[in-house]
Amino acid sequence: MKPRQEQEEDEERLRQRKLEESLEIKSLRRIISAYLNYPEAAEEDVKRYERSFRKLPPSHKAFEPPLDMSQDIDDCGELHFERPPNDGNVCSHESTTARGSCSKLDEACCGEPSNVMSKLAEGLTAIEEMQIEGCHGSDAGSCLAGEENNKMAAECCGNHVSDSNGNVMVPSSPRDWLDPSFQLHVPLVDVDKVRCVIRNIVRDWAAEGQKERDQCYKPILEELNSLFPSLCNKSPPTCLVPGAGLGRLALEISCLGFVSQGNEFSYYMMICSSFILNQTQNAGEWTIYPWIHSNCNSLSDSDQLRPVSFPDIHPASAGITEGFSMCGGDFVEVYSDPSQVGVWDAVVTCFFIDTAHNIVEYIEIISRILKDGGVWINLGPLLYHFADMYGQEDEMSIELSLEDVKCVAFHYGFEVEKEKTIETTYTTNPRSMMQNRYFAAFWTMRKKSAAAEKHST
Repeated sequence: MKPRQEQEEDEERLRQRKLEESLEIKSLRRIISAYLNYPEAAEEDVKRYERSFRKLPPSHKAFEPPLDMSQDIDDCGELHFERPPNDGNVCSHESTTARGSCSKLDEACCGEPSNVMSKLAEGLTAIEEMQIEGCHGSDAGSCLAGEENNKMAAECCGNHVSDSNGNVMVPSSPRDWLDPSFQLHVPLVDVDKVRCVIRNIVRDWAAEGQKERDQCYKPILEELNSLFPSLCNKSPPTCLVPGAGLGRLALEISCLGFVSQGNEFSYYMMICSSFILNQTQNAGEWTIYPWIHSNCNSLSDSDQLRPVSFPDIHPASAGITEGFSMCGGDFVEVYSDPSQVGVWDAVVTCFFIDTAHNIVEYIEIISRILKDGGVWINLGPLLYHFADMYGQEDEMSIELSLEDVKCVAFHYGFEVEKEKTIETTYTTNPRSMMQNRYFAAFWTMRKKSAAAEKHST
């Protein structure tokens, strides 16, 4: 029997663990609600646009607005989540008779994207069976977040909500997520995050994002090809992609012949990447209107309203290498585990290292998890994500210059083999009048062996 003090410590750890799980479940429920409420938020935007147009005096109406001003916006009727038909036309519009006589803007905001969001919700109970959460199939070391995240995802997809008597109500199927009683009030900041994910779909999984992928992913893939020219199917090299987002880069690396693992912290991204990687049946299956919410810098209404189909390829038919996986969890927490030391032949970071509270810690972990002689390929800016967290004195943000970043890398045993600057955009509307461009740092660094590092010192 354990001493009393040990029992109390065990109980405290258990309470802390349950608290952390509860908070994570609450966070995931909030994110799922943001997805489910996307059509409703879009409809509110349409109403806001219409109210502004109606305030125009007649003498100012010298153009054709993208709204049908002959009727009230509410005539479009109530939004419904519909399961796409099984005839292959998975994003068909509802008929005009069923929905009322809506404008083109209403149709784009309230039509096909709601089917996509509905389908995302329907796939949530399968998350615990997919690679996105459990890192299943990877021979490249264990994933701390796997089993625990599976458990939390399963609990959260059960959506534990209490009734007025305090009894726990658990939906019996994914369709129950669509019941309004299980949807939470969604803050505007959460709505914006869903819209950000939609723009990332274009970047990673649409033909329209090919130019941006060529700017960012192609140099990385070419570098991996040149560094690992003779890949062996019996013993393929391992490659980790932290900050994998929607998973396209990690998948492309897998297709080169690597045992590739993407790591992503954001549930917003994880839910969507799981849907694309595991649920899509064929290329071009879904249609979205990613620029519908961008009213500024549009050349024409048709540019703003244009549809985008995704995915541009069918992920399951892309020729991935056995062992491809996606791991959910914080990079520092997951890959600080002793089981990760010296596991990876390559680490690829694309628009990632500036997401750190402490970029030095990121570099230290990258060095630790690489094998001796392993390579770190990086592309991205230094737009430190926590640099402007004003009013939060305990919020840590280490913001180094590129010169200092390279000094830190040298300190942790890296030597630069190649570096250059690559001009690129990030989730940018290619037809917008405003184009934000980065002059991103691109480098290949190699981790020196312990013997070589000792000799150099």
